[in-house]
Amino acid sequence: MKHVSKLAFLAAFVAACGQTPSQPTQSISASAFGKFEGLPEEAQCSAPPATAAGFATYQPFVLPAGYTQRIFATQIADFTPIAGSGGDLPDMNTLNETGPKAGRYLYRTHEPSSNGAVTVTDLKTGVTRLVVQQSHYERLDGIAWSPWRTVIFAEEAVNAAQRDPAFPNALRGLVYEYDPATGVAVARPAVGSRSHEGLRFDAQGNLYGISESTPGANGSGGIFKFVPDRRGDLSSGQLYALKVLDASRTGAAIWVPLDRALSQTDADQAAVNAGASGWARPEDVEIGTSTGNNSGGQQVMYVAVTGENLVLRIELSGDEAFVTNYVQNVPGFEDPDNLALDAQGNLFIAEDNGPGDIWVARPGAGGAIERFASLSDCSAEPTGIYFDKGAHILYVHVQHAGGPLSNDLAVAISRE
Repeated sequence: MKHVSKLAFLAAFVAACGQTPSQPTQSISASAFGKFEGLPEEAQCSAPPATAAGFATYQPFVLPAGYTQRIFATQIADFTPIAGSGGDLPDMNTLNETGPKAGRYLYRTHEPSSNGAVTVTDLKTGVTRLVVQQSHYERLDGIAWSPWRTVIFAEEAVNAAQRDPAFPNALRGLVYEYDPATGVAVARPAVGSRSHEGLRFDAQGNLYGISESTPGANGSGGIFKFVPDRRGDLSSGQLYALKVLDASRTGAAIWVPLDRALSQTDADQAAVNAGASGWARPEDVEIGTSTGNNSGGQQVMYVAVTGENLVLRIELSGDEAFVTNYVQNVPGFEDPDNLALDAQGNLFIAEDNGPGDIWVARPGAGGAIERFASLSDCSAEPTGIYFDKGAHILYVHVQHAGGPLSNDLAVAISRE
């Protein structure tokens, strides 16, 4: 922030709001989140407030009738004070989905090129605190709650510039596992050294993800599955990459095993060596096992392919899979990035551009989608869309915010 002290910002924000800046959105009724009339067009570009007081009433998203939004944490008031230079660029979200006080704590990654951090907001008290931070954390992006009650987060580094001192031979990003019970985070190189983003577990405890860029496959990335040798232990296991049997990259597919040693230093090369299929910048993945979805579908995974304006639907069946193009060739739909499933199986899709829209693909709609929300700050993008249990609230970040304060935001969207 330029020319505005943190204390001055906080004082002005509190005076304008009449409450703490981190006060969380309240729970709402369990009515279906995804019932709305789609927006006919994207938002008109509008700069964020130039003063702290302006954020008290700021509404960054254009939403359908019947929905409300609330800023519950900001970069200037919440993230930077606890994480310093690593407390900007909030990216992906996850709740503590199971265990004591399930759903109370919202964890997020921060995506600077070094000194990355994970922060957490207590949704009951509104207090945000630092979870873990290291100077070598580079472009932290994907994050997920594990079935054994730990937080998995990862680096989106194609070529690691800030290598982990404990694993200096890892050429790309790493996955880390944080245990809230001990406060300790450890690297999990067996999951693969690559450019990570979306992370999701299936019902068996296998971890799925992507590589945003796989050298040798036309600059495109692969889709991966990690099967631990022992359930709940990510320190060792077998990494696989998806290989579609037809050149169209649709239809029957298999998971091909990758060289274990090479995967820990360069999973991209291991995937190329195994003949895995590639897409142009796959980024997020979503499975029906995540918090907001109660409609079954645990054996179906969706993948956002940003560089192809495409969302894949992948039926999971052990060592085999079946791939279809779920959303493609939709006018106005560009750069799909983050994904989230609601309780009815509606797939919410956030764009990686400005003005960034959030779209919805409904089951059985044949690839048709509707515009749910549109971000008016055209310098920013919506990131980290994520539903609470039962899909009552959609959490989303406003990243790369414009305006003189460059104030990235955490926003909760709910039905009235």
